[in-house]
Amino acid sequence: MGFERKEGRSGGFRPTGPRDMHMGPREMFKATCADCKQETEVPFKPSGDRPVYCRECYQNHRPKRF
Repeated sequence: MGFERKEGRSGGFRPTGPRDMHMGPREMFKATCADCKQETEVPFKPSGDRPVYCRECYQNHRPKRF
């Protein structure tokens, strides 16, 4: 199993191997952003009991990292 540089938010390295080849595209679900009310897609099925945010609005609700 090798390692490759993963570009994106977290940076760092991630393993690559046979498991990666079996993973297909992630199922996305339509939702309405609780802040801006625009339609967005999220990688989980919203249950309705918690707010869902689009990518831009989510940045305003993330816990601050020190």
